[in-house]
Amino acid sequence: MRQQNKMITSMLVASIWLLMSLGVQAANSLPEFTQLVTENGSAVVNISTKKKTGGEQLSQEMPRGLPPGMQIPEGTPFDDLFRHFFPDGQPGSGRGQGQEDGLEHYESLSLGSGFVLSSDGYILTNHHVIRGADEIIVRFDDKTELKAEVLGSDERSDVALLKVKTQGLKAVKLGDSSQLQVGEWVLAIGSPFGFDATATAGIVSALGRSLPGDSYVPFIQTDVAINPGNSGGPLFNLEGEVVGINSQIYSRTGGFMGVSFAIPMDVAMDVVEQIKSQGYVSRGWLGVIIQNVTAELAESFGLDKSNGALIAKVLPDSPAEKAGLEVGDVILEFNSKAVGASSELPPIVGRTPVGDSVPVLVQRAGKTTTLRVKIEELPDTDELAVNGEGRQNNSKADKTFAKRIGVGVANLSKEQRDKLSIEAGGVRVIRMESGPASLAGIRRGDVILKLNNQKIEHTKHFIEVVKSLPTGRSVPVLVQRGEGTTFLAMKLE
Repeated sequence: MRQQNKMITSMLVASIWLLMSLGVQAANSLPEFTQLVTENGSAVVNISTKKKTGGEQLSQEMPRGLPPGMQIPEGTPFDDLFRHFFPDGQPGSGRGQGQEDGLEHYESLSLGSGFVLSSDGYILTNHHVIRGADEIIVRFDDKTELKAEVLGSDERSDVALLKVKTQGLKAVKLGDSSQLQVGEWVLAIGSPFGFDATATAGIVSALGRSLPGDSYVPFIQTDVAINPGNSGGPLFNLEGEVVGINSQIYSRTGGFMGVSFAIPMDVAMDVVEQIKSQGYVSRGWLGVIIQNVTAELAESFGLDKSNGALIAKVLPDSPAEKAGLEVGDVILEFNSKAVGASSELPPIVGRTPVGDSVPVLVQRAGKTTTLRVKIEELPDTDELAVNGEGRQNNSKADKTFAKRIGVGVANLSKEQRDKLSIEAGGVRVIRMESGPASLAGIRRGDVILKLNNQKIEHTKHFIEVVKSLPTGRSVPVLVQRGEGTTFLAMKLE
C-alpha cells in the first residue's frame, strides 16, 4: 500500500511539473514588447492642432460639420460607417471669439499622434489629423513642445509630412510593409483620448484591404486596439520597425471594436518622397470604371478563374481610351503585376509614374492580348467626376480643386461673365480650405484673373499654373471681387 501511495505521489509531482513546464513554454512563446517600447517610445509624438477664430474668414473657411461648441456624445451610433477619428468639421472645446481686441484667437480642432522620420525634424502623421489647422503643436515624450509646419499633405492617402526646427531627435526604423504576413504580431504606440505613450498590441488580420473612398491605399487590417487620438501613430513589427500608420477604425459606436486599419509604409514613403521632391503628390491614371469578376461573370467571359478587373466603362479622352481598352475587357495584369481582384488595380495604377508606357494584359472575347498604355496624371476629384459622367469631353472640367493652395474653382457661366463684365478667362472661387490662398486673403466668390502674372484661361489651365508655382517667395494674384479688382500676394512655404 505504501509503495502504491509513493507511486501515485510521484505521478502527481511529475504531472504538476509537466503542466508548469508547458505553462512556462507557452508564456515564453508570447511576444515580448518591453524592449520595443523602450527603444521607440521617444520617437512617437503627440500632435494637437488649432484654428484661428473670428471674423469673415472663419465663416467662409470652417469645414462643414457641427456648429462650434457642439460635441458628439460618446456612444452615439455612426451607422456602421468607416470614419476617421476626427470627422470633417468636428470642433474641439475651444470657444470662437472675434478679433475686435486686435489679438489672434484659436480654438482646438483635434488631437492625434505622429512619429519622427529623421533626426533633423521630419515627422509623419495623418492628413485628417492636421486638416484645416492654422497652428500645429508637436509634443515629445520629455514634454517639449514645438510648432510644426506642413511640408505637404495628401488627402487621398491620408498622409501628411511635418517639419519642426530642431536637431538630434530619436527617429524610428522603417520596415518593409510588403513583407507583412497575416497572423504576424504588431504593436501600436500613440495617444488615444490624449493619453500619451499608450502601447497596444495585436496581430495582422488581413492585407490589401480596399475601403470606401480610399481606392489608392491597400490597407493593413489589424485587431490592435486603436481609438481616437491614435491617428497618425506608428504600427511596429516585432523587429521594432514601422510598417504602417494607424489611420482608421470600423465601429458602430466610434470606439474600438476589433477592426483597425493602417496605411502601409511603402505607400506612405512614396508620398513623402514626392512631397520632398516636388511639393505635391501625383498619381497615375488609367481612366476606367471597373468591377469585380464574379464566378458567373468569369464563366460568361470564358475565364478559368474569377480573377482580374472587368472594365464597365472607359472614360473619354483617357489613357485607356487612347490605348484601345474596351468595355468588357478583363485586366489580368498591369505593368507585369497580377490583378487578382478589381480593388488591387487602383493602387497599382496610382503608383505607376506619370508618363510611363506600361503593358496591360487583358482578356477580350476569349483571347488574351497585351496593350501598352501611357499613364497620365490622375485628375482632381471634381474634374474626374465631370468627365466620368460624360458631360464634358474637352478636358476643361467645370470644377476642380487645387490642394496645393487650398482653393476650389469653377469656370464662369455666360450669365456670370455678363454680370461681372468679364469677356474671357478667369475662374470663380467656390471652395476654400486653410492654405496659402486663404492666408493671402482670397475669398469664396472671388474671380481669379491672373496668377503669378499669367492670365488664367480656365480651370485646367489654373491647375497647371498652380503646379508650377515656386515656393519660398510671394507671387501676385489678381482677383475680381464684385466690380473691383485687386492684387493679393500669395506665398507657398
